[in-house]
Amino acid sequence: MSILGEILIAALLVSGGVFGLVGAWGLVRLPDMMTRLHGPTKAATLGVGSVLIASMLHFWLHHGVLSWHELLITIFVLITSPITGLFIAKAHMHLSWQRGELPRPPSGVEWCTYGRGAENSPIVTVDGPEKPCE
Repeated sequence: MSILGEILIAALLVSGGVFGLVGAWGLVRLPDMMTRLHGPTKAATLGVGSVLIASMLHFWLHHGVLSWHELLITIFVLITSPITGLFIAKAHMHLSWQRGELPRPPSGVEWCTYGRGAENSPIVTVDGPEKPCE
């Protein structure tokens, strides 16, 4: 295997470790739940993705086998991590804040989590008529 390939794999592993460390530090040190949410989602997306791509390159350069498993896992993590973060943030909004405590969206309409259809949710209290949402 070429030295360039080994350097690339090592750089991806080190960057994955750095992203994991920064994500763990953010989870522990940031002040509230909404800011703490960013650390693990970025660590999962960038850190785990870097390690999986390094693994894929290792098997391709050392064994001549292109492993699709790591690529599929990377794509799955890249898709699901931001969506999971969004769901956790919305659940935190509904469980920790009242509707009036949230800042208004720039266009002046209602947040969609409190808009049309929210009255069916067991954790949302909707008061007043339905408004268009953003």
